[in-house]
Amino acid sequence: MSLQAELKLAMFIMVAVLVGWGVSLFTHIKLTLLFLLVLLALKFRRKIYVVLVTLPRDIRFAYRFAKVALSMQCFRRDNTTILELFSQRVSKDPNKACFIFEGTTWTYSQVEKLSNQVAHVFLAAGYEKGDVVALYMGNRPEYVCIWLGLAKIGVVTALINTNLQSQPLLHSLMVAQVKGVIFSQELGQAVVELNLEHVDHYQFGEGYRGNGRVKLLDKLLESVPASPLKVPAPQYRDKLLYIYTSGTTGLPKAAIILHSRYLLATMAAVHALALRRDDVMYNPLPLYHMAGGVVGTGPSLAVGITCVLRSKFSASSFWSDCIKYNCTVAQYIGEMCRYLLATPAKPEDCTHKVRMMVGNGMRPNIWKDFVGRFKVKQVCELYGATEGNTNIVNVDNTIGAVGFLPSILPLSLLPMALIRINKETGEPVRNENGFCIRCDVDEPGMCVGIINTKNAISEFRGYLDPEASKKKIIENVFTRGDKAFLSGDILVMDEFGYLYFKDRTGDNFRWKGENVATTEVEAVITSVVQVKDVAVYGVQVPGTEGRAGMVAIVDPDGTLNLKALAEGVNTNLPAYARPVFVRVMKEIELTGTYKIKKTMLQKDGFDPSLIKDDLYLYKGTHYIPLTPEIYSGILSGAVRV
Repeated sequence: MSLQAELKLAMFIMVAVLVGWGVSLFTHIKLTLLFLLVLLALKFRRKIYVVLVTLPRDIRFAYRFAKVALSMQCFRRDNTTILELFSQRVSKDPNKACFIFEGTTWTYSQVEKLSNQVAHVFLAAGYEKGDVVALYMGNRPEYVCIWLGLAKIGVVTALINTNLQSQPLLHSLMVAQVKGVIFSQELGQAVVELNLEHVDHYQFGEGYRGNGRVKLLDKLLESVPASPLKVPAPQYRDKLLYIYTSGTTGLPKAAIILHSRYLLATMAAVHALALRRDDVMYNPLPLYHMAGGVVGTGPSLAVGITCVLRSKFSASSFWSDCIKYNCTVAQYIGEMCRYLLATPAKPEDCTHKVRMMVGNGMRPNIWKDFVGRFKVKQVCELYGATEGNTNIVNVDNTIGAVGFLPSILPLSLLPMALIRINKETGEPVRNENGFCIRCDVDEPGMCVGIINTKNAISEFRGYLDPEASKKKIIENVFTRGDKAFLSGDILVMDEFGYLYFKDRTGDNFRWKGENVATTEVEAVITSVVQVKDVAVYGVQVPGTEGRAGMVAIVDPDGTLNLKALAEGVNTNLPAYARPVFVRVMKEIELTGTYKIKKTMLQKDGFDPSLIKDDLYLYKGTHYIPLTPEIYSGILSGAVRV
């Protein structure tokens, strides 16, 4: 007999006994209700246990989220921008360190001065609100000063990935319709070679001079005042930055970052992570990305947390830098943590003051070793997309989790969900009513965020390209007429509400810390080698983070030109998007809707002892045969990919 049946029988016996004893009706009702409560408690005992266990976490989350929501409500009401918050910081702490870079301290007043000079230069040059200027330079305090100064006159700054050259660089500039481009001297050649007509060229730093069209920004800055400008102030909903992401389709796409979006990311970092004003944040991440450029700089500009910038990440200098500058919080992404673990042990490993690591990409299999060796009390793994509205954080050191959904609330009330998808096509699976189906506990599914255009927390502004934005939106998700942002990421949720990253759909993957869009890579390959059936996907390489790009090319006649393929990807794709492996096939299996089965190709991997097709490895600037010996070298780490 089941527990439920036994309880029902017990209840029947109890009622009969009570009636026989002549218990009053009121007492009888109370005892019956008590028994029903016991019955319900036993039936839902696991759910109650989960709620009780996660209650402290959820209360802490609710408190911190409420602070974020209240801040955003006030900002919206008062039409606040990051410029206003920074101005308040300058007035309050003019001599406090805003940025530290290569041993030099930049105070808030110094950042204010340079940003005002930038604004004066471009205002005098005829730039006005709505114009776009591309910023193509490495990490340094002037980087932030430049876009901050441009924002003061309403100019939008497009933050260009410094890995881009040639066609991808040209595309990034053209899609944003830039009126000018600012570049550091070491990147000048890549810009000048594009022969951009009707685009102003500004070089920052001495050295490369290019041609007569290049203006020296340093000299121009010396000729203008550093006083505040008397121009109309930007608004809460105005555009601030364009940050590029490959997402799931196309060449690098310009995601629109409003002042409201920048403030949201900043306040989420400050409150969700419980940052303190006396914290010092170590930021070795690229400033052209959301993590380094917004999460890493926003707390400094808005609330006064000193930010230590580094030109580029160095595993050997990471902890010594943190000790030198008294850092209490440090950022990471992707393989950084694995690189840090690979360094020889030294005293600096645990004599620093870093209490928290913040970032994304910490692998579960190194998490415990990392925390144990470097004595970091808290690891806050983040999950989110530059352009998306699905942003969560692991705030309680749960190994491997990228965040959680509160257990105390019904899933239907949450703005984020995991939905079932077709494993072959990546398309959402719908029920008989045409709505998406929520995943069960421990069932992997695509992460989606319900869109609310009236709320900065859950809105989706998308990209400059409207068609690209449409491809990231799904309609009629759980109710008629609702919309959601498609992340393209596969997550899984356990019974305690913790979310774990599993994979990405076949349309994108992550390599070298960058998202790679398969559709555009396929288009490039199709055009340069004149083939019809091409499938690009990511494969796991032991000892590395993310997935390396691999392309399967159908070549039944054996006419594939590998030299042309290499030249084509070198010219048209950034280094991280170039396929590392090539598989040449006579034929390829298709789904019932004539789509290539990328899932099966991913499972095959790149092992020449298992795959009978010809395999090639990208080495240097060309493709070489992938032999069993080279394959073994890749597995052992002797051959780097």
